[in-house]
Amino acid sequence: MEPFKNYFNQDLIGKTADIFERACEGFDKQRFIELSTTGLDTLELKERATQIMHALDQTLPAPFDEFEEVVLASLHESEDPNGEGLTFDGTGLMGFAAWPVTDLVTHRGLHQPEKALPLLKEVTKRFTAEFAIRPFLVEHRDYTLSVLNGWVDDRSRHVRRLVSEGTRPRLPWGLRLNEFVVDPAPILPFLKALRDDGEDYVRRSVANSLNDIAKDHPAMVAAIAHDWLEGASVERVRLVRHACRTLLKAGDENTLAAFGYKAVEGLTCELSVLTPKVVFGDALEFDINVRAPDKAAPVMVDYAIHFVKSNGGTAPKVFKWKDAKLKDGGLKAERRHVIKPITTRRYYEGLHRLEIIINGVSVAEADFELHL
Repeated sequence: MEPFKNYFNQDLIGKTADIFERACEGFDKQRFIELSTTGLDTLELKERATQIMHALDQTLPAPFDEFEEVVLASLHESEDPNGEGLTFDGTGLMGFAAWPVTDLVTHRGLHQPEKALPLLKEVTKRFTAEFAIRPFLVEHRDYTLSVLNGWVDDRSRHVRRLVSEGTRPRLPWGLRLNEFVVDPAPILPFLKALRDDGEDYVRRSVANSLNDIAKDHPAMVAAIAHDWLEGASVERVRLVRHACRTLLKAGDENTLAAFGYKAVEGLTCELSVLTPKVVFGDALEFDINVRAPDKAAPVMVDYAIHFVKSNGGTAPKVFKWKDAKLKDGGLKAERRHVIKPITTRRYYEGLHRLEIIINGVSVAEADFELHL
């Protein structure tokens, strides 16, 4: 598979040059191409986008008002080209081809938020400005929040999603918003306002933001889950479950209770390891037989493998398994877990432990040997 960094290639730069030549009188097309392509093959994805951004910075009009006119004229005529299944063909900026422009709006407009933010609003309809808006939340927090508040009901799903995604405290690959990591209260009204958005695209962003918050404020998110699940639609239940995925996997008692998963009185679990010796590359096979007096209790069944570390100790890794109700007070289930090479773990021979976790409570354990 071709590296994704090659999306920013000579062809894309040429089409971008054609777009700005049409949008900007006197645009130095050849200089832009030369600046954008110098050493391009040696650069990674982000470096290529940044180099193109600097090339635009050196060839587009300096006054922000003129720059804004050019950017607006360069955008694809559709306000949702990706939603329409269109691809970048040089008729207007869209998709990743618009990434350097979002960065340039921030680069030039950080100290002019009253001009830059409305421009990002238009660009985000063609390519997300979730990264570009974050410096404004650091430098002009209150003003930017007030602007975002006015976008919650915008007709564009991309603008609405920018409200939730752009304010995520721990957005992957984005500038961390440390103020919201410490205190997410300023962004909670946005998430509540968007929780029942008509677009799953937006609702998943709300869920991801709550999952960010859960890493630092688990009790807060558990309380939100209790509140939002009351009388919730199917779509909202799905949102809250996705928002609480980290807490559910960790067996957080308050979060499990919000979904109705409580410790089941009198529950027993018989665990059988069917492959007590596992050769690396093969599967650990096991089954469980669960019984309880409550014949229809809801159960969330997870399992943890306590992997041997280099120092001889062990560290658990939790895996999701089943979400069900006991049938006539019982549940039988089988599982195959293939132990194969992955980039995030190095394996070591020795005695490993398998642990069964039901509704956040450890209910059974057994050992198996791993041979490399």
